[in-house]
Amino acid sequence: ELTEQQKEFQATARKFAREEIIPVAAHYDKTGYPVPLIKRAWELGLMNGHIPEHCGGLALGIFDTCLITEEIAYGCTGVQTAIEANSLGQMPVIIAGNEAQQKKYLGRMSEEPLMCAYCVTEPGAGSDVAGLKFTGFIVDADTPGIQIGRKEMNMGQRCSDTRGIVFEDVKVPVENVLIGEGAGFKIAMGAFDKTRPPVAAGAVGLAQRALDELAYQAAWEVDSGRKNTYYASIKAFAGDIANQVASDAVQVFGGNGFNSDYPAEKLMRDAKIYQIYEGTAQIQRLIIAREHIGKYKE
Repeated sequence: ELTEQQKEFQATARKFAREEIIPVAAHYDKTGYPVPLIKRAWELGLMNGHIPEHCGGLALGIFDTCLITEEIAYGCTGVQTAIEANSLGQMPVIIAGNEAQQKKYLGRMSEEPLMCAYCVTEPGAGSDVAGLKFTGFIVDADTPGIQIGRKEMNMGQRCSDTRGIVFEDVKVPVENVLIGEGAGFKIAMGAFDKTRPPVAAGAVGLAQRALDELAYQAAWEVDSGRKNTYYASIKAFAGDIANQVASDAVQVFGGNGFNSDYPAEKLMRDAKIYQIYEGTAQIQRLIIAREHIGKYKE
């Protein structure tokens, strides 16, 4: 059960997503970085939740952050990524920075809506983080030698900002080294361990939004008197999705997913009937195929 504080964060994020993000999400998808929404999220206390208390932050746990991220992603995952990018950029300093580094950089982000970036992908290494050649430092954005590349036009989440950063003869003071020389890989992996769960929560938020939009559209189509093929499509699709999600839930639970002490196995058992009663999934596909073949015969 959620604590009162968690419920409050969830409600605030949900209200923000539905009332302020959704109405302008399409606009920022076309025009770019959602600065006003980022500032608003900071004002509402929905950003920088991981920052320690001694730096002016809330020191929220991963689950708390997931609750917020899921709700914001419901509104727009591009906005969610833009906001949560700060958590990824901050995490190496949180897990490996000394007190002076934390107060200098994390403290500033608690006082005003500043952004930070996490540079990890290289021309010769991306997902293979162990193949990185660069060394990890904290680098101020206005340091001489830093060149910010063009905004990449991504397939999705276009209002978030993806750019290449070039470090040409950049001089970094020794006090900006995290832990010590040679610890970069360990820090990178530690940061990802903390930020991957909120990414998963963002995917859940998008899935919930897609499901809600689907249900609304399906209800509208039914009320509008669509043909039997549409009803068959709805049942076949929904039944298959229910079984897929339930099966995935069992997989995520691991051994506990096979144990009746946990809810996943019951959900999987209960889901199967949705591919059977009131016409099996195969029957629904026959109805759909018959309708389309009939159109060509005509």
